[in-house]
Amino acid sequence: MTARDIGTLAQTSNSAAVPAAKLELRGVGKQFHTKRAHTQALSGIDLTISDGEFVSVIGRSGCGKTTLLRMLAGLVNPSQGQILVEGRSLWNASTVDSSVMSQLGVVFQEANLFPWYSVADNIALPMKLRGDGKQERMDRVHELADLVGLSGFEKSYPRELSGGMRQRVAIARALSTRPKLLLMDEPFGALDALTRERMNLELQRIALATNATVVFVTHDITEAVFLGDRVVHLTPRPGRIHRISAVDFERPRDIDVQTEPGFGAIVRDLRHALDEEE
Repeated sequence: MTARDIGTLAQTSNSAAVPAAKLELRGVGKQFHTKRAHTQALSGIDLTISDGEFVSVIGRSGCGKTTLLRMLAGLVNPSQGQILVEGRSLWNASTVDSSVMSQLGVVFQEANLFPWYSVADNIALPMKLRGDGKQERMDRVHELADLVGLSGFEKSYPRELSGGMRQRVAIARALSTRPKLLLMDEPFGALDALTRERMNLELQRIALATNATVVFVTHDITEAVFLGDRVVHLTPRPGRIHRISAVDFERPRDIDVQTEPGFGAIVRDLRHALDEEE
């Protein structure tokens, strides 16, 4: 059985639980061209993500994880294949469909907040750009501040917040327009271990509360397994799907789930697969 067969089998076995497709990648690939080199960053990515599913993506540095997420976010166009959000193509040739892109929320490793804006203004910015009314924006800001644990900090400025709190603002901002798909590129990579653990619990809670469909890129295998319904492992460049591991622990998950033998087995299998690539 090939790696692709394993991936397809894992997707099929999970489809009975969450049958509605939110995101589909069909033969997606990406090439980068410069005067000196031609690089195939990703090749032949086939993946279906269901409504409300949390999918973690792991792989060695340079395997194309961030490139994949940037294509899903409408920031980099694919060289091959199709990306569909609820059956609609995100990319038409090299042009992104703005109506499809408006259904996406994106969180990067850096919070990228405007330092001269308050927490409330940072959260409300996507709604303001969309033309939502002031009262509607403020109602949504208070709703999200409560959701992400920032109630009482709406008037604060980014410089007054910890790294974890700034990431909470970034998550709230990404959720402000009620996106159908939340894309996250190592959002907790710069945080200390204890804050990162706490943010993992918070993100799980937020995802459950909003029924968000999440694609989460990380280098941390334990984090990927703790958060994911499935973990997608990409090979070294060109990035291809090597395997897809199902994580069948009930939600909400407590940190103590990481001591379960089954959890450890998934982490070990993924770590061994990554070690074999050296």
